[in-house]
Amino acid sequence: MVPTFPLPDRLRELAQAPVLPLFRTLDSTPKGLTEAEATARIERFGPNELPPPATANRLRDAVTSPFVALLSVLCLTFLIVGDLRAALTVAIMVVLSVLLRHWQSARSDRAVRALRGQVTTTATVRRRAADGHEAFDREVPVEDLVPGDIVVLAAGDLVPADVRLLNAVDLLVDQSALTGETLPVTPTTLCFTGTAVVGGGATAVVVATGAETCFGAAGQGERPESSFDVGVRAVGWTLVRFMLVMVPIVLAVNGTITGDWARAAMFALAVAVGLTPEMLPVIVTTNLARGAVRLARHQVIVKRLNAVQDLGGMDVLCVDKTGTLTEDRVAYAHSVDPLGRPDGEAAEYAYLAVHFQVTPLNSLDEAIAEQLAEESEDLLYDTMFDKVEELAFDHDRRRCTVIVRQHGGEHLLITKGDPARVLPLCTQVQRDGEVIELSPAAARHAEDVVRAYAEHGMRVLAVAARQDARRPGENDLVLVGFVGFVDPVRASAADAVRQLTDHGVAVKILTGDNQHVAAYVAAQAGISVGEIVLGEDVEAATDDELRSLVHHTVFARLTPAHKSRVVTALRADGHAVGFIGDGVNDAAALRIADVGISADSATGVAKEAADLLLTDRDLTVVAQGVVAGRRTLGNTMKYVRITASSNFGNVFTVLAASAFLPFLPMLPIQLIAQNLLYDCAQLALPWDRVDREYLRRPRRWDARDLARFMLVFGPVSSLFDLAMFGALWWALDLGGRPELFQTGWFVESLLSQVLVVLVLRGWGRPSGPVLGAAVAVGAIALALPLTGWLGLGLLPPGYFLWLAGILAAYTVTVRLVRSLYR
Repeated sequence: MVPTFPLPDRLRELAQAPVLPLFRTLDSTPKGLTEAEATARIERFGPNELPPPATANRLRDAVTSPFVALLSVLCLTFLIVGDLRAALTVAIMVVLSVLLRHWQSARSDRAVRALRGQVTTTATVRRRAADGHEAFDREVPVEDLVPGDIVVLAAGDLVPADVRLLNAVDLLVDQSALTGETLPVTPTTLCFTGTAVVGGGATAVVVATGAETCFGAAGQGERPESSFDVGVRAVGWTLVRFMLVMVPIVLAVNGTITGDWARAAMFALAVAVGLTPEMLPVIVTTNLARGAVRLARHQVIVKRLNAVQDLGGMDVLCVDKTGTLTEDRVAYAHSVDPLGRPDGEAAEYAYLAVHFQVTPLNSLDEAIAEQLAEESEDLLYDTMFDKVEELAFDHDRRRCTVIVRQHGGEHLLITKGDPARVLPLCTQVQRDGEVIELSPAAARHAEDVVRAYAEHGMRVLAVAARQDARRPGENDLVLVGFVGFVDPVRASAADAVRQLTDHGVAVKILTGDNQHVAAYVAAQAGISVGEIVLGEDVEAATDDELRSLVHHTVFARLTPAHKSRVVTALRADGHAVGFIGDGVNDAAALRIADVGISADSATGVAKEAADLLLTDRDLTVVAQGVVAGRRTLGNTMKYVRITASSNFGNVFTVLAASAFLPFLPMLPIQLIAQNLLYDCAQLALPWDRVDREYLRRPRRWDARDLARFMLVFGPVSSLFDLAMFGALWWALDLGGRPELFQTGWFVESLLSQVLVVLVLRGWGRPSGPVLGAAVAVGAIALALPLTGWLGLGLLPPGYFLWLAGILAAYTVTVRLVRSLYR
């Protein structure tokens, strides 16, 4: 079966080709390539990775910004009216803006790729040392795969390239990253880069790598909008609405009063530019890049740059306790009979099943193998038994069954798994070497044994068996006993949970384990347990009902689908949700969360779905990352809030001045130059300090707060602009000299904007770079009138006394208003 979604012609041909012609086309064999052939093909095809964004693409993104469009229209207008000097100045600003955005974007791309390069993802490839040598399977970095390689896929693997299947056993693949399909599918021909193996296994030959893959051709899969994406869009529309309201008013008032509609149109356009925080993309990207570097110091690798601020906005963190609250050091404890008495038989049956199991071992299987494996017993098992069939573990059945044939001809079925799923399949129980009927009382006693161990934090595996396993189905089993395991709670877990709680992040446990183990771990980690929500409760609840359940703290016996529903319900309830997971079953929830977090030792599927990777799985690292994310957002929002309010105040000033001034209070070119100088000073904000109080609770891009901030502080700045107008007109008598009047407002407006950043940025001392940038721009503002550039002129000495007084009064007033605003 060939996939129904569009495929490149070459891939479609390879999907339909018989196997032998396929190998001839790829110049390969079922034994795989030799190492020399693989090396030569890397030179020919390049590494198996998507190429970085092309320079042309980054330039296109920079050129298509709204700010560049506004400046370009203004430049064209100046050309039409014959003001060549102004047109040249604006053109220089356009070029500088585009180059700066392009440079910062390229720099951030390099930083993120360098961080991602710290994580190595491998694939199992079948190769030969040279012609005539035996083929062997080994792990190689995914980047080293080439067309013609033979790869071996197992549950938990990320498909490393576009591959043509050669043989498959119970293969299930999650293609949601590429196609959007919500359920796993059973491929029969092709598997694609970026898809995840969630069950079974396969052998396949690589047919396309890197940019030639479907994933490379289609671009990376879309993920739901995060809280960062939603917030940025809302803030952007808030600024656009202010612009759409204010610019026509400026045009109408100015044109009506002066009668010069062409000049009024240019000034209105300049006001539109002035209302736009034009350096916002550059400052956001710079802040995110610095945030990624800070997180790297806390052993967090950033894969998606925007996730840095999503981490700062997170108010709920969902964890699958293993590895974050616990040490992920699952160890075999003991084996007991159905009455809870020490007995090694259940462990022996479990190990026999593990020995013949083909599907990947989970942590419990590995603990059994590590504890009980002996070379002599392995040889004995191979001599005494032959494998017949295997029913692999899945997250719905929560058990694995292996059928072996004894050399006497009898078949033996062994089932091991979640006691809640194995016990209902048992009709008999083994006691003291005898098989008797499993009475209701005996079944309840067995459940009590499981509960007793689980309440002490132990994970329990039920083991059941049946002779004469030729009868189909996992039923009529004999309960052999239970195997117990321990996974100690991390010593740092309680402190990490307390740090997160103190910073406004609620920690919730979403686990597939039973409710007793989950409650024990939660209590040990300092998480309030309360009522425990079970998987069946999630299954039975409607979406609205689930939103009323997600305020609980502990969720147990969850399937992957349940975890996804809980995360979705939390987001629908208005929370910014983080999710930590490292297994195949966590991939869907990792994609849906605002910020998906995994470990660099996780399965390939989980690592690909995650936004952040932890090199240290201690939850304390996440708590430190939350603070780093909030610091990043704090410095970004300083620019947005202060710049938007200052620009809004300038518009009010222009409207008021238009009512009584016979000329423009500032030329369009002067207004644009002032904006550019101010924005250049704000490029230092990513290096600023952030108040501790700001870091104490979750922060997001808040459009409503931005609007309030603009409406409060914009008019305050406008009030002191008008005070300067009064001084220029009456006290200094510059009403008859428009060029000096405009120079006076240019200097005062630029200095007040730079000064207000230092006042409104926070209560603490500004960093050296921020203070240095403010002083530098202030010096430029005072020096520009000496040059005569931009139509500016020399100001009289008395002006500077008025300037100092107005700026001092403005500073005091803003500090007072800020206190009242808080």
